[in-house]
Formats: sequence, structure tokens, C-alpha cells
Amino acid sequence: MARSPRKQHASTKPAPPLKTHARGGAADRNRRDALLRVCARLFREKGFDGTTIRDISKAAGMHSGSPFYHFKTKQAMLVAVMEQGLIEGLRKTEAVTALELPPRERFVRLIRTHLDTICAEGNDFIPVLLYDWRSVTPANRRRIIALRDRYDALWQRAVDDLVAAGTLSGDARLLRLLVLGAVNWSAKWYRRSGPASLDEISRAAADLFLRAQARR
Repeated sequence: MARSPRKQHASTKPAPPLKTHARGGAADRNRRDALLRVCARLFREKGFDGTTIRDISKAAGMHSGSPFYHFKTKQAMLVAVMEQGLIEGLRKTEAVTALELPPRERFVRLIRTHLDTICAEGNDFIPVLLYDWRSVTPANRRRIIALRDRYDALWQRAVDDLVAAGTLSGDARLLRLLVLGAVNWSAKWYRRSGPASLDEISRAAADLFLRAQARR
């Protein structure tokens, strides 16, 4: 979520999934999805290296080796967590970019959608991507980068539109990196019990960038 986009149409079509041990029935898929959310929560709370398979099994209510029924390795769990967050983020973000909105309003909605993707209850997938990237093997990074570039491309087009409209000025790629970097940091400090809602934070973030540009 912080790389220069490739010149291609962004799509929500996911990359081919990593091979798992799940046999494919609805019950298996539901258990896999629930296990993935447990993995995301624990990786976010304890870090990938600090989370053991025993931790995952206990939190998921499984026997010690049962997670390997669905994923071959702990690394496969990590990659699946990151891919899940990007796929969900792509779907929500593409829905916003498909709306016929003025560039400024689209910008506010994109920030709000991104905040929901990283801060809403149960959405631990993207924070794991942001803060445990070093734990991904080089071969698996290529899979995630391909998805992340598609996500960045949606944002880049929105920022390009703001620059074209004169609402933002400067290097469009650098502006995208600054906006996403600032919003991503909210995953560290945001608390649902805090004084500001995600709606309020999204408006404040948009105002911060747009008003700062207006004063130039």
C-alpha cells in the first residue's frame, strides 16, 4: 500500500490462493475463514515470530496440529492473512472509485474506506501486512506486492484526479505515499473507545491535506 502503481486496470480478482490442506466443503471454508481471523488477530497482537501454532490452536479452539489441516505452514497462514486484507480492501476501494463523485468527495470516501479496512473491529489483516512485512519470505512477497500494486493504483488515480482538478499540487506519486503513510499510522494509535470516530478521523485527515495545499 505504499508502492508506485503499475499502469494497468485495478481489479478485485484475487491472485491464485496458496495451496492448503482444506478439502473444500462449506464447513471447511468456514473453519478456514475463522482460523484466518484468529491468525490475523494474534499476529497483530503478538507479531508473527511471537505467535506459536499452539497459540493459534488454543485461540481457535483446535487441537495442536489442526491448523495444518488448512495451511501447510505458519508462513502460509501469514501470506493468507495479508492476501485476505488486500482482497477485501480492493473490493471496498474499487466500489468507491466506481462512483460518480467529485475528486474531493471521492478522496474523503477513500480515506474513510481505508480507515475501515485497517481499524474496524475484526479487521486485523492489513495491520499485519503493514507491520510484519519483514516476516514474509521473498518468494511470497511477490504475490502480495502484485495485489498491493493494484490497490495503490486505485489510490493513485484518485490523487491524479485531485492534482488535475487543482485541489492538490505537487508530485502525485509522492502525495499518495504521504497520504497513505499518514492514514496507515492510525492502525497504531486508533482505539474504538477513543474520542474520535472513524468518520471524524477521515474528515480531519482529508482536511489536513487539502487545507494544507490550499494555503500554499
